[in-house]
Amino acid sequence: MTSSNRPDPAAEITPQQRYRGLLLGTAVGDALGLPAEGLPRETIRRLGWDHWRHRLLFGRGMLSDDTEHSVLLALALLEADGNPDRFERLLAWKLRWWLLGLPAGIGLGTGRAIIKLWLGFPPRSSGVGSAGNGAAMRSAVIGVAFAKDLHRLRVFSERGARITHTDRRAQTAATAMAICAAFAANNGHPEMFPILIRGLAAIDPTDAEWQLTLSKLARGLSEQSTVADFAAALGQEKAVSGYAYHSVPVALYAFMRHFGNYARTLTTALDCGGDTDTVGAMAGALAGIAGAGEDIPEDWVRGLAPEPCSPAFLHGLARALARGHAGEPAVAPRFPWVRRLPRNGLFFGVVLFHGLLRLLPVGLRRRLIP
Repeated sequence: MTSSNRPDPAAEITPQQRYRGLLLGTAVGDALGLPAEGLPRETIRRLGWDHWRHRLLFGRGMLSDDTEHSVLLALALLEADGNPDRFERLLAWKLRWWLLGLPAGIGLGTGRAIIKLWLGFPPRSSGVGSAGNGAAMRSAVIGVAFAKDLHRLRVFSERGARITHTDRRAQTAATAMAICAAFAANNGHPEMFPILIRGLAAIDPTDAEWQLTLSKLARGLSEQSTVADFAAALGQEKAVSGYAYHSVPVALYAFMRHFGNYARTLTTALDCGGDTDTVGAMAGALAGIAGAGEDIPEDWVRGLAPEPCSPAFLHGLARALARGHAGEPAVAPRFPWVRRLPRNGLFFGVVLFHGLLRLLPVGLRRRLIP
């Protein structure tokens, strides 16, 4: 998938192409960013890792909860048939079973919320007061599903967020991701960014911090500031935190600043360091929707490990989502629940190995993992 393969702007891009771009874009951004998670941007530069490629496991990339939660939400949407109550119940059960696979690196807020679900709390009250980005990282799917219906987009975004996150900032960020995904799915273009930003501001007009963040975003676009400069304007000059009002705006800004170029969108977001897997997943999702997945570099897709969600699985899920989108009967590919346990054992070992490598001097680490 090279830039020469981008869809003709004048041609109709199908929902299946949008869903495919979303899912592949999320997976690639997640996997590319994962080895650098938590590293400051200066360390990434000194390691030479700002030449982005898969580095986690012998030149392959593995997926984290960012992609898995997007897939689980997509499956819940597909099975809910447009009913928000059923969607919320389905997503809650999928998250319960997901936790039993012993995932590595689960966010604290998300983990506490899922434990509450197992203890019998209903989805409407299982969430915790966290302003992390765990709800936003999975909500782009909602934007494509309800791209023509802002009311339902907001209802499903709120339902999908509150299962794990009740803090209004986490919910605002999740809705912002969905709105930007809808913008991309509706053939939005840069001339419409002022309208998009006004729509984002309308999510919570009373939130002074959110309004100030959007003002900085608009100013950065008008001045053509780099993504790194925008992150610095948010106080994230060394690394981007997992706070929803840091990581989500950086992903949105990268998407707008390099609109129409998946590789530039993703790499400039990852170069900022910090929560690179989630920022990469979110920026990759939005850029993937806009480009229908056609400009994602082939080697980034080929380098994805086959478990738990291979590119073939994601293609199949995109087809099922498109059929459901059209009101047709759809059978989604089966999520590999059983295989996740041994896979997560391997994943934990790989993550632990990378953690131990961080105890070594940068020069030695650069030679071990170029």
